Amino acid sequence: MITLDKKDFLEWMRSIEAKWQKRWKEAGVFEPKAEESKVKYFLTVPYPYTNGPLHIGHGRTYTIGDIIARFKRLTGYNVLFPMAFHITGTPIIAISERIANKDAKTLDMYRSYISSYVEDREKVEEILESFKDPLKLATFFAEKVQSDFEALGYSIDWRRKFHTGEPIYNAFVTWQYNRLRKLGVVAKGEHVVTYCLLHKQPEGEDDIQDADVNPVEILEYTAIKFKLEGSESSLLASTLRPETLLGATNIWVNPEAEYVIVEFNGERLIISKKAWVKLTHQHVESDIRILGELKGSELIGKTVESPLGQKLLVLPAAFVDPGNATGIVYSEPSDAPYDYVALIELKANPHLLGAYGVDGRVVENINPIKIIEVLGIADHHAKAVVEKYGITSQLDDRLEEATREVYKEQFYNGKLIVDHPDFKGLSVPEARDKMKKKLISDGKAMVFYELNRRAFCRGGGEIIVAKIRDQWFIDYSAPWWKDKTRNLINERLEIIPPKYKKAFQDVLEWVEKRPCARKRGLGTKLPWEPDWIIESLSDSTIYMAFYTIVHKIREYRIPPEKLIPTFFDYVFLGEGCAEEISKETGIPVELIEEMRKEFNYWYPVDHRHTGIPHISNHLTFYLFHHTAIFPEDKWPRIISLNETVIREGAKMSKSKGNVIPLRDIARNYSADLFRFYIASAASLDSVLDWKQKEIELVLDGLYRFTNTMLQARSIEGEIPSDFYGRWFASKFRKIISDSRKSMELLEVRDYVQKAFYHVMNLIEQYRDLVGENYLKAVKYISEDWLIMLNPVIPHLTEELNELLGGGGFLSISEWPTGSRYWEDEESEVLVDSLFALVEDVRKILEVLKKPATKAVIIVAPEWKREALRLYREGKGMKSIIEELKSNYNLRGRELEIVETVQTFSRNPNEDVFKTSSRREYEVLQYSVNFLERKTGLKIEVLWEDEARARGIPRSEKAQPLKPAIYVD
Repeated sequence: MITLDKKDFLEWMRSIEAKWQKRWKEAGVFEPKAEESKVKYFLTVPYPYTNGPLHIGHGRTYTIGDIIARFKRLTGYNVLFPMAFHITGTPIIAISERIANKDAKTLDMYRSYISSYVEDREKVEEILESFKDPLKLATFFAEKVQSDFEALGYSIDWRRKFHTGEPIYNAFVTWQYNRLRKLGVVAKGEHVVTYCLLHKQPEGEDDIQDADVNPVEILEYTAIKFKLEGSESSLLASTLRPETLLGATNIWVNPEAEYVIVEFNGERLIISKKAWVKLTHQHVESDIRILGELKGSELIGKTVESPLGQKLLVLPAAFVDPGNATGIVYSEPSDAPYDYVALIELKANPHLLGAYGVDGRVVENINPIKIIEVLGIADHHAKAVVEKYGITSQLDDRLEEATREVYKEQFYNGKLIVDHPDFKGLSVPEARDKMKKKLISDGKAMVFYELNRRAFCRGGGEIIVAKIRDQWFIDYSAPWWKDKTRNLINERLEIIPPKYKKAFQDVLEWVEKRPCARKRGLGTKLPWEPDWIIESLSDSTIYMAFYTIVHKIREYRIPPEKLIPTFFDYVFLGEGCAEEISKETGIPVELIEEMRKEFNYWYPVDHRHTGIPHISNHLTFYLFHHTAIFPEDKWPRIISLNETVIREGAKMSKSKGNVIPLRDIARNYSADLFRFYIASAASLDSVLDWKQKEIELVLDGLYRFTNTMLQARSIEGEIPSDFYGRWFASKFRKIISDSRKSMELLEVRDYVQKAFYHVMNLIEQYRDLVGENYLKAVKYISEDWLIMLNPVIPHLTEELNELLGGGGFLSISEWPTGSRYWEDEESEVLVDSLFALVEDVRKILEVLKKPATKAVIIVAPEWKREALRLYREGKGMKSIIEELKSNYNLRGRELEIVETVQTFSRNPNEDVFKTSSRREYEVLQYSVNFLERKTGLKIEVLWEDEARARGIPRSEKAQPLKPAIYVD
C-alpha cells in the first residue's frame, strides 16, 4: 500500500468507500431509535427535486449537512438525518411533455442523463420512452439521487424516505392545509404573481429555471407619464427611483425596438410591444386596446413634458431593453450610471442623431443636474463611479455593478439638495416614497410590475408578472402570524453564520400574499377544491414532521385513506383521543401512541442546513408554517447556510459545459476527496471555487496522511514524558478541544484546518525533533485522530482504523476527551520557541554571508521575567527598578531593566508568563543536538551572566523566550 502511486491510491480509496458503505448499510448504523435516555439531534437538509441528476453545487450543501450529522453522533447525540424526494409542481410534467413531443434538445439532454447511470443503449432508449409518464421520470431520478448520496457516504436513515407524490404524503399535506384554512390564512382573491405565458398559470420558484441559485423577485416600478407635445399620447417611462424625476434631463428609447400606442382606461400610452403583454396581464379588468404601432426611431427628436413641467427631448440609447418594464426610461445622468454613459457617448458622437433627422447640437446643453448629496462625493455620483470602473460604453456589463454601488450608497447616505419645498433635505428613501405617492395620487403615474431578471419556467415558457383573480393564496401578512414568526427569528432561532439574520428579518417584513395552488402539475389536491393542485413550495414547509412517523406508516402498511386529519391532529398536536381515532381508522391504539411518542421525541427540528438562495422563499415559509401550526416548543432551533459553488472562477451552467454531476464524483474523484475539498476549500459564507489544482493538493495531503498512518501500523504506540513528548501530547490535546469548538460553531473549514493540517504539521515538527521514533506517537494518537477526522473522511478513517487494529465503527464512536494526554502549556511554549530560534539563527547566517562554525545561545535570567510581571501588574518604572535592585542586586544596571521592559512593551508576548527561565534553559540544553542538526553549527547554551563573564558581545540583549544569539 505504501508504495502505491497516487493513481492507484485513488482507486484504492474508491474500493474502500464501497466496502464501508455496504457495512454501514448492513449494520443499520444510521437508523436511530427514539430512546428517551439519549439526547436527540434532528438534522434536515431540503429534499432534492428529482427532475434530473444533481451537481456539485447541491453536493456542497448535502455534504456539509452530513458532516454536521456525523460530528453530532460523535459528541453523544442520538442523530436523525433523513431524506426524501420532491416531485411536486410543473417542471417534471413539462419535461415529460417535451419528451412525448420528441423535442430534440430535451431528448438529447435526458438521454445523456440516463447514460450516466445505464450503459446499455437499448435500455437507455426504453427508459427515455418511459419518461412520457412524469411519475416514472421522477422516481427514476429519485432512485439515482439516492445511489449518488450513498456513494458519497451520507449517513442518512433511508427507512424514512418518501416522495411528495405519494398518497400517504398527500394525506399529510391535506391535513396541513385544512389547518391553515381554519386559521384563516388561506383564501381566494386577487394577487400579483410570477406567471407563465406558455402554461397560463402562476409558477413558483421551484418551477422557474435556476431560481434555486438565482432567485426571481417581483419589483414594483413607478411608470411615469410624459405628455408628448402635439399629441394626445403620453410616453410611459418606468423607474425604481421616482425621486430622480427632479433631475431628469431627457427621455431614452431604443431606436430598434417596437412600440405601441395603447388605449388604457381612457388614456393613450406609448409603451414597448412586450410591455403591452405584461400590462394586459396586470390589468385583466381593464379594456386595453392597441391603437397603432411605431418604431423607437420615430420618437427620437420629439419633446415631452414631465409631471413636474420639465421639457425633455427623446433621444436614442442602445441600453434600453424593450423587454424590461415599459421599455422607456427617463434619463437622470447625475445618479444613474447607464444614463451618464449614454449621454457622454451621444455628446461624443452627435452626428449619430442625423440618422433620425435631428440636429446633433441639441445635446450640447443637456448636462447632469446634481440633486442628491452623498458625503465624500463632490462630483456627480454616477460620473465618479463610472470613472472609477473605467467604463466607456453603455453596453458594458459592469454598469450593473456600478448602478448597485451608487443606489446602495445613496439609499443609506443620500440627501436631496433640490429647491423643491416638498423634497429638500429628505433622505433618498423618504423622497422616493413621497414622489411615488404624489405622482400616483395626481394620476401622473401608475404601478408597473416587473421581475428582477428575465426568467423562464422549466418547460421553456416565459415568466412575467401578472395579476390573477380567483387565485388561492396564503396570506403571510396576517399581523398575528408576522408577530409570531418575528419572535421566532429575533428571539429564539439561531442562524449560522449570524450575518444572514438580517436577510431573514427583511424577507419576513416584505412577504405578504403568495399563490399556493395552481391548476396543473404533480402534487396534492386542494382539499376543498380538488381541481387545484397545491403549489410545490407551499407543500414543502413542515414535511420534516412527516419524517418522524413515515417509517412506521410503511412498517405497518397503513393505507393513505386511514391517515385522516384527526389522526394527524393527535400524532402531531395531541388533540383528540387515540381510542376514538383508532375506532374511526382501524389503526391500533398502541401504534397511534407509538407514532405520537416518535414525533414528541424527535421534534422540533434542531438544525436545518441549506443554501443561501432559500432564505427568500423556502426557509421563510418553513418558519411561518411552523409558527402557525405547532406550539412554541416545536419551533425550529437552528438554521445554517452555505454559499454556492463555481468552477475555475466561473459560474457553472449547462451552456458552458462546466457542470460536474454528483454522479461523476465517486467514480472520477472519490467520495472522501470530494468531502474533504468541500469542507476545507471555503468557509460557509464564502463562494466555493472548485479548482482542479487545489483538488490535486488535497489528494497529496490525503496520500501523505494515509502513508504516515500505515507506517505506524506495526509499531507499539507511546509518547515519552520528555520535553518533546509532553509538548506533542499537550499540543494534540489542545487540537482535540479546539477542533470540537470550531465544529460546534459550524466553522467547518477551520475545523478541518485544525484536525487535519495542524496535526500533520505537528507530526512533521515532532519528527524533526525525535527522528523516526515519531511513529510511536502517531500510533498512540491514531484512534483519536481518526475519530476527529471521521465526519469529513469517514471511509478512509474507518479503513485505517481497521488496518491499525481498531474494531467497530468509528462513525458511532465517541469524540476523544483528550484526558489521556498531558496538559503542559509551558512545554508547548518552550518547544515552539525552538523552531523560532532556528529561524533566527538562519537569518543571522544569511546576513553574515560567510562560513560559521559555532553559535552561543544566551538565556535571559529570571529577573527579566520578574520585571515583566511587575510591568504587567501596572507598576511604574521607578517602582520596578527599586524592587529589582533590592531583590536581585542590580545596582548600576538600571538601564538594562528599562530596556527589558521597553522591549516587551513594543512587542508584548503573554507566553513569557507561562514559562520560567530555569525551564527555558533546560529545554535549550536538552535540544542542543536538534539545534545543531537544524543549523549546521556547534551550539552552546549559556546563562546571560555566564556569557557576560566570558565577554561575549551583546549578551545583555537576551530576553525571556528570545535568547541572544552570538555566531562565531
